[in-house]
Amino acid sequence: MSNEKTTGLSILGSTGSIGRSALDIVRSHPGRFRVRGLACGKNIDMALLQAREFRPEILSVDESLFARASDSLAGSGIRVVAGTEGACEVAALQSAEVLLSAIVGEAGLSPTWEGIFPGRTVALANKETLVVGGQTVIDRVNERGARLVPVDSEHSAIYQAMAGHRWSDVRRILLTASGGPFFGKKRKDLERVTREEALNHPTWKMGPKITIDSATLLNKGLEMIEARWLFDIPADRIEVVVHRQSIIHSMVELRDASVLAQMGVPDMKGPIAYALSGEERLPIGVPFLDLVKTGQLTFFAPDHETFPAIRQAARSISRPGQGALYLNMANEVAVAAFLAGKISFTEIFDVWEQGLIRAPGEIPGSLAEIRQAVVKATDVAREAVLRIEEQTPRPASAFRN
Repeated sequence: MSNEKTTGLSILGSTGSIGRSALDIVRSHPGRFRVRGLACGKNIDMALLQAREFRPEILSVDESLFARASDSLAGSGIRVVAGTEGACEVAALQSAEVLLSAIVGEAGLSPTWEGIFPGRTVALANKETLVVGGQTVIDRVNERGARLVPVDSEHSAIYQAMAGHRWSDVRRILLTASGGPFFGKKRKDLERVTREEALNHPTWKMGPKITIDSATLLNKGLEMIEARWLFDIPADRIEVVVHRQSIIHSMVELRDASVLAQMGVPDMKGPIAYALSGEERLPIGVPFLDLVKTGQLTFFAPDHETFPAIRQAARSISRPGQGALYLNMANEVAVAAFLAGKISFTEIFDVWEQGLIRAPGEIPGSLAEIRQAVVKATDVAREAVLRIEEQTPRPASAFRN
């Protein structure tokens, strides 16, 4: 038997793809991890199965499902809570040494904020926490003596590549992008893209919002913003290269012209396990990389004219203010509208532009101020969507197959 210490985990977003992969890792390493808290949204059936299997101290569900979850788990010893407050309780559990933040979108900010406390490792899969919170979140991490470890495959790759190296030697960061399902298309080709086409990612299997972000390339733009804060590196030293095979997960170029790359098959279990285990190399059951079978690795420059996301992201952080926050909220509203058939794929880009135009120059100094800014940015984005709908009415099914 190993003498390894059991690590307590709290998982925000336990029923999503990242949360499920994390629990697969827990299953495959009995005694290595202990699930202390779980927070999910509306997938109550899966959440109840997870709760019965892993026996957390606390389970948070959507407010509309609180009664059902409470009745189902009565007598189990598992405390059921609900909503944002419930997710914050899960995040703040002192018995969990590691918090995995994997709630999708801005909704993950408040629970992650509450989970930042001394000695805690925050395994960050929710990029919006840094996109929206920026320097304010980093200041809280530093002041409280917590440790922020990236889970996104690109940021994990950079984090791993830089082990044992000095950040003062870094010339630039190279984030790799799959290019999404519309690689090689031109702007006119995107105007009639359907929801189903946009959700057909060539490499990764993800939730609908993140998959649409990959199709527009804003996922890569948000990763640029996240990298700026995670690694304290200016936007003009962060570049994107399209790598269709998704084998190299990202690279770091050093000032002596060396390039450090982290490679592996495209499977999120690798970066998740690395973050949860304290950077231990756990066997996780994914295939080993066969470079001969892989054959060629190809690289392309992004098409900024067809896909403006990367330039818009760089613009959002090129000067102080709330540009990144407004861009993120514009995107959340626009993607939801596209998935609902209210706007076209390329009209998502128009909503981003309106968000950036309206972004104030002041930097929020607290969580309360960030929350207020989120409300204002969301209102701006909803107004932009409404104007588009009024100007170009179409049936709700216009962008569905």
